[in-house]
Amino acid sequence: MKISKGFSLRNIAGENIVVPVGAKSISFNAMITLNDSGAFLWQQLQHEKTEEELVKAMLEEYEIDEATAKSDISKFLKNLRDANILE
Repeated sequence: MKISKGFSLRNIAGENIVVPVGAKSISFNAMITLNDSGAFLWQQLQHEKTEEELVKAMLEEYEIDEATAKSDISKFLKNLRDANILE
């Protein structure tokens, strides 16, 4: 899975904001704010990744236990799927 084309992560006034660009700006009328770990996962999803690869990357980047990483990533991916942001 990876982020669909038409979305861009921008840092605006210290906030990580996902904004729709191009044709997506017509069909997606929202912006999404991400915390630092969400922005990290967003960057990981610029290229095709499995959920297991995301967990591994998160464990390498942050001091977090595997169960918490899996739970947080699962919730994050569900939110992206619900918003039709993942391919």
